[in-house]
Amino acid sequence: MKQVIKILLIFVGTVSLILGVIGIILPLVPTTPFLLLAAACYVRSSERLYNWLMTNKWFGSYIQNYKAGRGIPLKAKITVLLMIWSSMLYSAIFIASHLFLRIGFIFGACFFTVVISLTKTLKHEDT
Repeated sequence: MKQVIKILLIFVGTVSLILGVIGIILPLVPTTPFLLLAAACYVRSSERLYNWLMTNKWFGSYIQNYKAGRGIPLKAKITVLLMIWSSMLYSAIFIASHLFLRIGFIFGACFFTVVISLTKTLKHEDT
């Protein structure tokens, strides 16, 4: 069973890493959250992949800045908030059929907005 979980974590981490790489290229896809998820998956499943990710010259700085308490870039915060609100509002308006589900989607968006807003913003001189 542990082997299945390990493989699943490596798979989720790799998909998250791919999405993070896409986020570096495309402006509306967040980078830092996907790279943090990849690191969290790799640290629990593969020491080799985790070390590679943390020392990578393109991805490592995103994770190291967050872990060091310097925060995440403003661009990433704005992108994440736009994605959260657009997906939650779309779900609340077009998908949810019950009032409680609609309220839940809006509450979720508000909750994550507060969490992201309270996360420190990385300043250029911190990099």
